[in-house]
Amino acid sequence: MNTDALVPSPTDLQIAQCASEPIRVPGAIQPHGWLAAVDWRSGGLVAFSENWATLLSSTPDMLPARIEGVLDAVGGMRPGLVDGEGPVSCGTLTIASRRLHVSGHRIGGLAYLELESDTEDAGNRAPIYSLARHLVPMMQRTAAVTELCRVVVAEMKRLTGFGRCLAYRFDADGHGEVLAEAIEPGYDAYAGHRFPGSDIPPQARELYRINHIRLIADAHYKPVPVRFVDGRDGTALDLSQAALRSVSPVHLEYMRNMRTLASMSVSIIVGGKLWGLVSCHDHDPKQLSWQTRMACEHLGQLLSLQIEAKEENEQVTEQLRLRQLTLAIVSHLSDSDATLQRLVEEPGPLLRLARATGAAVILNDTCWAVGETPGRETLLALGQWLGNRVDQVWHSDRLPVEASSLGEAQDHPLGSTAGLLAISISKLHRHHIVWFRPEIVQTIVWAGDPRKESATGEDSRLHPRRSFASWKQQVSGRSLPWTPGEVHAVQELRQALIGIVLRRAEEMAEVAMELGRVNKELEAFSYTVSHDLRAPMRHIAGFVDLVLEMEGGALSERSRRYLAHVKEASAHAGQLVDALLDFSRMGRSAIKHGSINTGHLIDDLIAEQTTLNKDRRIEWSVQRPLPRLWGDPVLLQVAIRNLVANAVKYTRPRDPARIEIAGIDTEEGVGLSISDNGVGFQMKYVNKLFGVFQRLHQSESFEGTGIGLASVRRIVERHGGHVEAWGEADRGARFRFTLPTRAMHEAQSADSLASSPAPSGALPSVGPTANASERAARTDTSLF
Repeated sequence: MNTDALVPSPTDLQIAQCASEPIRVPGAIQPHGWLAAVDWRSGGLVAFSENWATLLSSTPDMLPARIEGVLDAVGGMRPGLVDGEGPVSCGTLTIASRRLHVSGHRIGGLAYLELESDTEDAGNRAPIYSLARHLVPMMQRTAAVTELCRVVVAEMKRLTGFGRCLAYRFDADGHGEVLAEAIEPGYDAYAGHRFPGSDIPPQARELYRINHIRLIADAHYKPVPVRFVDGRDGTALDLSQAALRSVSPVHLEYMRNMRTLASMSVSIIVGGKLWGLVSCHDHDPKQLSWQTRMACEHLGQLLSLQIEAKEENEQVTEQLRLRQLTLAIVSHLSDSDATLQRLVEEPGPLLRLARATGAAVILNDTCWAVGETPGRETLLALGQWLGNRVDQVWHSDRLPVEASSLGEAQDHPLGSTAGLLAISISKLHRHHIVWFRPEIVQTIVWAGDPRKESATGEDSRLHPRRSFASWKQQVSGRSLPWTPGEVHAVQELRQALIGIVLRRAEEMAEVAMELGRVNKELEAFSYTVSHDLRAPMRHIAGFVDLVLEMEGGALSERSRRYLAHVKEASAHAGQLVDALLDFSRMGRSAIKHGSINTGHLIDDLIAEQTTLNKDRRIEWSVQRPLPRLWGDPVLLQVAIRNLVANAVKYTRPRDPARIEIAGIDTEEGVGLSISDNGVGFQMKYVNKLFGVFQRLHQSESFEGTGIGLASVRRIVERHGGHVEAWGEADRGARFRFTLPTRAMHEAQSADSLASSPAPSGALPSVGPTANASERAARTDTSLF
């Protein structure tokens, strides 16, 4: 195996070293000032820059004492320095007829004092109060961040006199995008360009976050070493807050390659994070006074506050808009049965919530989509892919890269989809709501080819890129990024939907419990009534027989006919009562499972019907072998007998009658199908067939109580199966039922034991199933 790719190249190693360069402790300063570090409590000198010898005439061994003597004049300022804060002005000193400004800051037990020439600079100085009086109102009147940056860079250029001043922000990938620019003739324009994130290593970004202003007066400067009084190397001295801190030689070369000999950077801090920079450049060396630099730093702070305020206002406005859309979605769902596929029925708010072109609801192996979405198979594959993640909310603007398995599979193409935002509704089921955005091909203009970030010279040292000419790159496979407001909005929608689902589940559970209680009461009532009516019905028939026997000769023909009708009606009522009693017993008796040989059962039933219908020609067709059923032998015999008897009864007008019996073996279980060429029925009445006392034919034509098929349905559903019917008027009918096999029944029983009691955090399935009242009504058919 070729392992060359596993070994970093020298350039890769040097880039890594550059990213970890100890820029806080360079051990040197820039030569336009002097640095001294003293003990914060005692004022004793601890470390100093070696260029003090040019300011103070002294022998090397006496130099520390001379420095201490000079700093005594500002020593009283030490107690006012706050640990970790930036430099503050400590006044001025005059040494060897040179007026010097002194600034100080504190890090731990050391106080740092920096001296710079206090002379007029080339820039146009503006006092701090003018910023507050004139510039702040202008900043407040701006409508957008880009306009705000244009105002600030123009003022920053006026303050400093630099030839070019630009403001840029960092994107999610760390690249700097130039938002505004103010330049003089002869300077390259970078407005609208981007600078690669590698131009500013991570440790430099962190230093920009801590130290908000940095000036490099001359890119050709020679660093001045810093050393400790006790002779230690100066690289142990933390210079992170020092205005004179020396910078990386790679950065100085970067400036020279950019034709910039002087630069100043002012940090833009928003929400405690480095949002961007205001960067000033000049072709010539340039020194700025302390007062001008402080004015620029304050201007940067004002800019940061204004950007933060504008972004917060935009976020509040956006959150209000998104919350209104969320309420519209929730309101629509609350007025429905709360199944989440209802979301796609009103797609407007759903799509506007995420500024999406398509959306879908995915539940296990079912999905509902609206707008521009991938195909059904891709959506289902996406549901499985999301189901393996633990995120409640997941989003990406480069889906083909992050979900490459979906994009590469020929059976599940993503098409033009590049952006995905998804929320998970349930961990028990693969239940997700997803939004889609299309690919947007962008052309990005870089300030130099970002692929040529660095090179290694003859000195084996890392060198920055040399070209900053405009370089265009076409970026594909990405969508518009999802904003934090949109991600937060779908999180709120998720919580609201879960609340609706849980509330509706509780309502459904209450309805189911109430229906169960009512059904039990009805069963008890029907059992009692049917049991108590049997004796009166028999008494009526018995007394009619006695009247006919004892007074038959004295009765007229009409009276005897009326009594015969009474006896016939009471006998029929007795049959109804017996059937109703049997029906109620089916719902109350326990099921005793066993293996049933349907072949033998069908043979017995055919023999029984042949004996009862000797005067008819019936052609029986049995497709063997028939499957063995797993259930209660007594109850299933009743169900199959009813189906066979119905087929015989409703083929009475046919000669010959044809009845076909076949086995069923599907993923749902096994069962029987019974077809006939009888009178049939119209399919629009199919839902009435299995109701109690529901008849589609006149009782004069076909006898019966209207309970037989209701009994079949109750028996089959109590076994966990289902029964179906097809028919065509005057062409025949077909009834079929399926029951779980023994293995399925045992697996269901094991699952029920494993999931009981239900975990407190589990959510109910809210998919394309009937609601609780419909399911309860199907399971326990109402008796009346």
